[in-house]
Amino acid sequence: MLRDIVVIAASRGAVPVLRVLVERLDPDPRVILLIVMHVGRHPSILPDLLTSWGRIPAFHPAHGESLQRGNIYVAPPDRHMVVRGNTLCLLDTAAENFSRPAADPLFRSAAREYRERVVGVVLTGDLDDGAAGLAAVGARGGYVVVQDPDDCEAPSMPRCAMAAVGVDAVATREALPDMLRAAIEGAPTREETIMAKRMPGNRPDLDREAAISEGGLAEPAALDEIGERAALTCPSCHGALWRLRDDQPLRYRCHTGHAFTSLSLEDANAQSADDAIWGTIRAVHERIILARERLAWARRAGQHADAEREQLTIVENEKLVELLRAAAAIPSE
Repeated sequence: MLRDIVVIAASRGAVPVLRVLVERLDPDPRVILLIVMHVGRHPSILPDLLTSWGRIPAFHPAHGESLQRGNIYVAPPDRHMVVRGNTLCLLDTAAENFSRPAADPLFRSAAREYRERVVGVVLTGDLDDGAAGLAAVGARGGYVVVQDPDDCEAPSMPRCAMAAVGVDAVATREALPDMLRAAIEGAPTREETIMAKRMPGNRPDLDREAAISEGGLAEPAALDEIGERAALTCPSCHGALWRLRDDQPLRYRCHTGHAFTSLSLEDANAQSADDAIWGTIRAVHERIILARERLAWARRAGQHADAEREQLTIVENEKLVELLRAAAAIPSE
C-alpha cells in the first residue's frame, strides 16, 4: 500500500537531519511532505534551504492552498498548519505545547483525513510536541517513525513519542531517507506495535479533539465530552484545564485553545514556581534594603528602640532569604 502523506515534526538540531533527508530523497510525484519546525514568530528561510539542498520544491503555503503532490510544505511562522480534505489551512489558534506552529495539530488532522496513508515522523527536539500527534497517526493505522534518540542533538521529542506510541521504525539521520522510502512504499507495520498503537476505531475522541483544536475557542461542554476538569490552571491564560480521557500521552487543554502534554505542563509549572520564588526573594530583599535605610535614620535620630526593631527585621528577613535560596537551590552570595 502506498503511503502518500508524510508529516514531520522537527525542532532543535533538526536542520542537518532535514538536509540529509532532502538530499537523498528522489522526487516522487505521488507523495506530499508536510513539515513543522518550531520557529515561533521568527522569519523562516527553511523552504528555500530545503529546495536548494534537494530536488523537491518546498514552500510556505497560503491559507486555503490546494495540496499538490511532489511538493514539500513547511508550516509558516506563527501559524498552525492543518489539512482539511485536499486543502491546507493556516490557523492562528492558541499555541500547543507553547509552540505555534506545533506538530500535534498537523499530525491529528492528517490522521483524521488520510488515516493509514500517513507516515508520521518525529525528529530531534526538546520537550514532547509531536508525541500526541504521532499517537493519533498510529491509532488511525498510519506508519510511525522516530529519529534514534541516541542520534539526536535533543532527544526528548523522539523519546516521548516512543513512550506514547509503539513505533514501526527507529532511524538515525543517515538511515532515515531509506527508512522513509520504505515506509512510503508500504513497509509492513510491526506486529508488536499494533496493541501499543490501539488500532483504528478504539479511540473515538481523537477526531473530536482535532475539531476542537482547529476551532479555536471551545465551549466547556465540548471539552467535558473528551475530558475531565482538572484542579490545574493553564499556564498561558490561567483558565481551567481539562485532562483529556485519551491518555496517549497524558495531556491537558483549556477552553481558549491552549494544549499541553504533561511534560510541557510540568516544564511550565516548574518555571512558574521558580519565578514565584525569585519574586519572593526580591520582595524580602527589598524589605531588608528598606529596614537598613530605616535603621540608619533611627541611629541618626537617636531612636534606639526603632533601631533595635529595624535590626531585628533585617536579621529575620536575611534568614528567610537563606531559606528561599535553599528551596530554589540558589547558591548563597
